[in-house]
Amino acid sequence: MKALVITPKSDNEYKFLSNLLTKLGVGMSSLSKEELEDIGLAKMMHNIDKTKKASRSEIMKKLNS
Repeated sequence: MKALVITPKSDNEYKFLSNLLTKLGVGMSSLSKEELEDIGLAKMMHNIDKTKKASRSEIMKKLNS
């Protein structure tokens, strides 16, 4: 199953959409700004190129700088 993330422009639009979804019997959840950022970060991490590897020395050099 897929999900949609909809960001309303105002409180009135939020209320309208939540009432509409409730009347249609569609399940919904409200997310905080931080939770939306977490979803974006998770999406970026999922799409990252996992074929490249970094050596321990490269990692330690980055951590020390």
